[in-house]
Amino acid sequence: MSRRTAHTAPQISTSIDPASPAPAFPLSRRSFLRATSGSLLLAATSPLFAQAASIVAVRVWPSRDYTRVTLELEAALKYSHQLLKNPERLVLDIEELELSGKLKDIVSKITANDPYIGSVRAGQFKQRVVRLVFDLKTEIKPQVFALKPVGEYGHRLVLDLYPVNPPDPLLALVDKQALPADMVPRADEAPPAGPTADAKAAVIPEPQARPEAGKTEAARTETAKSEVKRDQARAGKPVVARMITIALDPGHGGEDPGAVGRRGTYEKNVTLAVAKRLKDKIDAEPNMRTMLTRDSDYFVPLNVRVQKARKIEADLFVSIHADAWIKPSARGSSVFALSERGATSSAAGWLAKKENDADLIGGVNLGTHDKDLAKVLLDLSTTAQINDSLKLGRAVLSELGNINDLHKAHVEQAGFAVLKAPDIPSILIETAFISNPEEEKRLLDEAYQEKMAASILKGIKAYFSKNPPLAKSKLASL
Repeated sequence: MSRRTAHTAPQISTSIDPASPAPAFPLSRRSFLRATSGSLLLAATSPLFAQAASIVAVRVWPSRDYTRVTLELEAALKYSHQLLKNPERLVLDIEELELSGKLKDIVSKITANDPYIGSVRAGQFKQRVVRLVFDLKTEIKPQVFALKPVGEYGHRLVLDLYPVNPPDPLLALVDKQALPADMVPRADEAPPAGPTADAKAAVIPEPQARPEAGKTEAARTETAKSEVKRDQARAGKPVVARMITIALDPGHGGEDPGAVGRRGTYEKNVTLAVAKRLKDKIDAEPNMRTMLTRDSDYFVPLNVRVQKARKIEADLFVSIHADAWIKPSARGSSVFALSERGATSSAAGWLAKKENDADLIGGVNLGTHDKDLAKVLLDLSTTAQINDSLKLGRAVLSELGNINDLHKAHVEQAGFAVLKAPDIPSILIETAFISNPEEEKRLLDEAYQEKMAASILKGIKAYFSKNPPLAKSKLASL
């Protein structure tokens, strides 16, 4: 731990009251910094004591799911926090911390569109204790925890501000479009029985009504749909009359940048760009809809990504990444599925470990981990799920081979934590090697991103043409 020596400037004792919009000290003894969305009141004076630790960096990651504030420190420090009401505030006290100008970085990072933080103030609460007061926009459930040094990071103190009433990913899907009446099960009607897993059938898009004289619009629509279903039955193809739901998982995010290319390209940015393009294409299909496990730059723990997919009863889970290797010559696209018996290659095992370490880099509050859920996700990963995942992987890999070299001509397997939903076919796509300068350049190209998204969609549709989805509950169909 680096140490600071005391300055010769006069020492000033100050305090900050969390209930007050301004610190309790004379204006003549202080200078202030203000932010557009709130205000940070910061002492621009010398440290109050020698050998105090300093803040290395301040990072803020706002999102609809939650807002994370990360304070990177020179050393592990004692801290405490409390919630205050009327108005809503979170108070954080940190011991042995130097009240330095580095805290001013938080001013520009608390933006007006942050869902949960209105403003932040900081000051010397008492000797050897710095206090931060976060003025909140709504009631929150905070998680405050410390992380040991890992990767490029030193000691971190993390504040995760979760809303008391979190957004429901299932309800968000309803916003895509209103479903046709015949796709919504009636209260007195059980969902139709789905085809067997090996049935060869095409997923039936919503049929279009044909105008017929002397019939109401509803009657014409019903007639048209009946004709389509009759034709499909004659052809021996089962009818799938429901929306297909796909969970798209842009790898990494927030504190976890993923792999970094030679040009400084972050994997987390590439994966989000490709996932958004793929989402647009899938949502344009009449019988498909998608959910992104993250829609901006913030960290989502691996088990939460799986939970989100299960919450919406997803038919597929597709995790998007951009590979890296120790040698820049490595190139090509890859697709991975889960394995219960070890990795199919040493490289696949190495990659799975690297991806599973995302929780360490991104920063997970281990005290809140649902160990029972983790055990379920591990124990219930069935042979059927893996077999379906391999089918999906082969269909997608075949299409990727039309736009890029394939690193391996077959779907590889390893123990990826993010693929362990026991009831959802799941694959992890390495779009290209971001560590290869040529492929890094392609990954940054919007036209290539479009081709990548289109190829993945073709692979998904090819999979469903041979493996139509089974019927789901009424809740998942809405």
